[in-house]
Amino acid sequence: MTAATAVAETLATMGPVAVAVSGGVDSMTLAHVAHKTLGRNAELFHAISPAVPREATERVRSHASANGWDLRIVDAGETDDERYLENPVNRCFFCKTNLYGYIDAHTTRQIVSGTNRDDLGDYRPGLEAAAEYAVRHPFVEAGVDKAAVRSIARELGLDDLAELPAAPCLSSRIETGIRVTPKRLSTVDVVERSLRTHLPDADRRCRIRAAGVVIEVDAHRLAEARRHHDALCDLLRSLEADGGVTFE
Repeated sequence: MTAATAVAETLATMGPVAVAVSGGVDSMTLAHVAHKTLGRNAELFHAISPAVPREATERVRSHASANGWDLRIVDAGETDDERYLENPVNRCFFCKTNLYGYIDAHTTRQIVSGTNRDDLGDYRPGLEAAAEYAVRHPFVEAGVDKAAVRSIARELGLDDLAELPAAPCLSSRIETGIRVTPKRLSTVDVVERSLRTHLPDADRRCRIRAAGVVIEVDAHRLAEARRHHDALCDLLRSLEADGGVTFE
């Protein structure tokens, strides 16, 4: 039995489902399997907020339009939650509480997420929120890890998804304890889009720390990244961002 078949069989036992779709490879692949398996019994929820990269929302809309998904674009309201904005170590708990709470209030279907087996080894406060809303994780139940998710995407002809790098929300780039604000999220988003232009094939992150902005790139691309120091400083000044730029 292939991984895709195992996930499809798991979903088939759940009845109508509501899939939380972030726009990353895991949730997008699950959305495709759910739609293929359940048709109109699969409803997709994508939450937009300043913490969600524009490209993620565009990706969700594009796949939904091309494949006839029953998609709902929603504002789950986490940026109105002071507990989330304070950016504690368990910030994700409050984000997912808002997301799953919204979905739970707007559907009677079984909520499912794209969590895979590899996620279980990390500190994931969002899984605690999922448990409170009885969210199920078809990849976990089918024994599927990250590599298998990418394999499913390739099997389904979703090459654009299979090679997507990991892309946690923009709030994850802000150091714990530094308040999450729309301005800081926008800074991260704009800088990372600029980095994609300068370093299109590199893994890269823009992080906001107490000492300023830190650009993380692959070690072998560090010297190349540093050549864009002045341009990035100019960009940050135009965004009125605090602190200088360092590279790691």
